[in-house]
Amino acid sequence: MKPKILLIGGGGHCRSLIDVIEMEGSFIISGIIDQKERIGEKVLGYEIIGCDEDLEKIFNDITYAVIAVGQIKSPDIRIKLLERLKTIGFKTPTIISPRAYVSKHAKIGIATVIMHDALVNSNAIVGDNCIINSKALIEHDSQIADNCHISTGAIVNGGTIVCEGTFFGSNAISKEYAFITEKSFIKAGSIKK
Repeated sequence: MKPKILLIGGGGHCRSLIDVIEMEGSFIISGIIDQKERIGEKVLGYEIIGCDEDLEKIFNDITYAVIAVGQIKSPDIRIKLLERLKTIGFKTPTIISPRAYVSKHAKIGIATVIMHDALVNSNAIVGDNCIINSKALIEHDSQIADNCHISTGAIVNGGTIVCEGTFFGSNAISKEYAFITEKSFIKAGSIKK
């Protein structure tokens, strides 16, 4: 029987992640954690079964969890959530869409999600707790540090280093071997040299 997984966050990123998890097929989505006032609501047919205060209790029944909160302005919420999940003892798997391509020569960290049609090429390294969003390209020899969001259609060219906590906007492009400092905010459509 497939293990049950808990989704932490019930917004837009959660909806996209539900689609990936359903298609990937390794887990049964058992419920969603969100704000207390949303308990009982459904997101694409899955119930919000609790809030952050309920995580310890839920852990008795569900041992896998994935962070379904997006990241634009700051990675801080995702960082705090991952630390909380680890402290409780949840397993935080890497989720990779079957429609993504990840080279067998790439390395992907824990709690990272790779969405539909993303490409991660050879010798690329993606850290923990990252979002590699739909149609993003992580080219050969690139390094994406922990807690980064590479947004939809973004292109991280070969040898680029993206430091921790960075948001790399939709359709943004890095030149090859670019260096992007910690907690950078790269605007959609921009070119990073």
